[in-house]
Amino acid sequence: MDRETLNLEQLAFILQRDVREVSKMANRGHLPGQKVGGQWRFASAEINHWISTQMPSYTHEELTSLETGVGKGVVHKQLLVTAYLTEQTMALPLVAGTRSSVLRELVRLAEQSWQVYDAETLLGAVMLREDMASTAQENGVALPHPHRPNPAILGDSVIAFARTASAIPFGGNQGTLCDLFFLVCCRDHTTHLRTLARLCRMLLRPNILDELRAVETTAEAFQLLEAAERELIEN
Repeated sequence: MDRETLNLEQLAFILQRDVREVSKMANRGHLPGQKVGGQWRFASAEINHWISTQMPSYTHEELTSLETGVGKGVVHKQLLVTAYLTEQTMALPLVAGTRSSVLRELVRLAEQSWQVYDAETLLGAVMLREDMASTAQENGVALPHPHRPNPAILGDSVIAFARTASAIPFGGNQGTLCDLFFLVCCRDHTTHLRTLARLCRMLLRPNILDELRAVETTAEAFQLLEAAERELIEN
């Protein structure tokens, strides 16, 4: 997925869909791509963005297929989300009352990993992505991330998690209220999509959102998320 462009067959493999189905999607304008010499070509950055906007509506099975496709046919049995998340990059509660203050505080948390080399550039990239299309979901979760990976500003991938004391308007068509926030910052497209798909699978676990809203410490939140991820990769 780090290629600059993808052809139809490569994209179909990533999406784990039949080539004919993906061709129909492209021809109907449902995929960001263009024809070059009569053949479809897809910019990896734009496909990455498109997939990230689709994930919240995916089922567990669709997310698993996506993780398999991005992982070159294999769902890798290692921690991703909780490998990039630490208690130092978490806050319960996060003191913020607006979208911009939430994003700024999430980037500040990410800095605690010592993997963020340019916090202002990262913040600008995350804000730009939110302006393009909000990552707020109807379940009160938001998954902000840069529009495209920028390895120059990160030493390694990092995730920050925070919960505000009450839900705040975070965007979306209806000004969606959110109180759970995961900032996902990865160094490359492949890691980004695999990690985001894994996180979305974790958040589909029954009762996990209620549990994240009930825990009192960052240690409890981390243990809850790690248990959810281990359950996924061990089954």
